[in-house]
Amino acid sequence: MTTRAVGGEKPSKALLVGLWSVQVLLSLLFVGTGLWKLFTPVPQLAAMIPWAGQVPGVFLTLTAVVDLLGGLGVLLPSLTGIRPRLTAWAALGCALLQVSAIVFHVSRGEAASTPFNVLLIALSLFVFWGRRSG
Repeated sequence: MTTRAVGGEKPSKALLVGLWSVQVLLSLLFVGTGLWKLFTPVPQLAAMIPWAGQVPGVFLTLTAVVDLLGGLGVLLPSLTGIRPRLTAWAALGCALLQVSAIVFHVSRGEAASTPFNVLLIALSLFVFWGRRSG
């Protein structure tokens, strides 16, 4: 099992339920955001998130692909049992993506839009902590 246990003991059921719940939530959020950015026309995106219309298209596409891959990576390895340790690394990548998003938004004077990014960092780090090999 790739869930950390304190002192070598079996992880609690509550911890496992919490990890799976957060993983599913993060996966839905990141995959959904990635698909939304990939398949919504830029003018329509820009009406909802102004920065989308102010950056090069390749930047927008790159963020969408990273969101999508992070969302898949935070769930599928654990779910399938194929290289489950990758879940922890994907979660760490999702946290780093959110740190980058905060830097991006603060640099644009949009600090007020970053609290959700901070929440995603905390949730991603919880998954990283819980799914890394002990």
